[in-house]
Amino acid sequence: MSSGSDDKTSSSTGSGSGSSGGHCSTPDSDGEVAEEIAIVSFERKMDTAEEIVEGIGDRYESIDILEYHGDVFEEHWGEYDCFVGLMASGIAMRKTAHLLDDKWEDPAIVVIDEELTWAIPITGGHHGANQVAQDLATMGAIPAMTTASEAAGKQGVESRAKALDAHVVNGDSTVKTNLAVLDDNLGPVARLDGPRAVLVGDDVTVLKRNKEGGVVIGTGSVSGASKESFLAAWEEALGRTDYDFDDVEFVATATRKEDEEGLLEAARELDLGVVVFDKETLLEHEGPTPSKSKELIGWPGVSEASAIAGGAEQELVLEKIGYENEVTVAIGR
Repeated sequence: MSSGSDDKTSSSTGSGSGSSGGHCSTPDSDGEVAEEIAIVSFERKMDTAEEIVEGIGDRYESIDILEYHGDVFEEHWGEYDCFVGLMASGIAMRKTAHLLDDKWEDPAIVVIDEELTWAIPITGGHHGANQVAQDLATMGAIPAMTTASEAAGKQGVESRAKALDAHVVNGDSTVKTNLAVLDDNLGPVARLDGPRAVLVGDDVTVLKRNKEGGVVIGTGSVSGASKESFLAAWEEALGRTDYDFDDVEFVATATRKEDEEGLLEAARELDLGVVVFDKETLLEHEGPTPSKSKELIGWPGVSEASAIAGGAEQELVLEKIGYENEVTVAIGR
């Protein structure tokens, strides 16, 4: 059994790029996005497995159900980006431990109980397991993520790569850069366009974009703006340009808006990553339209500044427009 589509709903801090989901089969890929899923289930739990397919199957290119037997993981190792074990974590751990070789190449593994209470990534948290656990959370499961950055409520560099539709070139560097994330010392992702040669040390994580070109939706809102308002505002803004949603690299906003549920839901529906910029970065890329927020709280207008900061050329295609006094949008490239 299978059903398809991609899912791409992480948030990040930085700049960069949408639709392939960031999955890349090359050896230097971070493997961040899980696109091909296998649910491994005992025969007596098949109804629950079918329920999972019904609930999240449309978020992936394929989602298959495999009936459990002693060698099922070994037989299908390398065929899937992520295994969802509908079983006790101890079973999944014992049956896969001898297969694990390299965190950049091994499939991710998530276990979930029959009642869909807990979704527990046990390997490959930054390589698809956290993503799948978060998707299972939409069915009521509690994602028990133990990767340091997520446990601290922060986005690691692998998650940033996902939001930017990029992949990590030098995986060993992420140990140091994720420690910097935990200490709030990493800052936004620097964007370099070539041709040029760049010399980096082993504490610099290099992200390579999976595709070139496109535009960035910069957006702000009042608190509590609905998903429908964001979608309508973005559609109206793009309608005033020569671009459409297929041309959008990602959605950009301010760190103070990163938990805006309507924004996140709208980006999730469109399979777009969300990139957030801090106050200092936005002040460096302030747009031409005056904003009351600068007078009141010291922040520049979020939509224009984030669209400029996120664009490859750092210029506006469309200056800020408002929608129903709820959402503001600007388009950058």
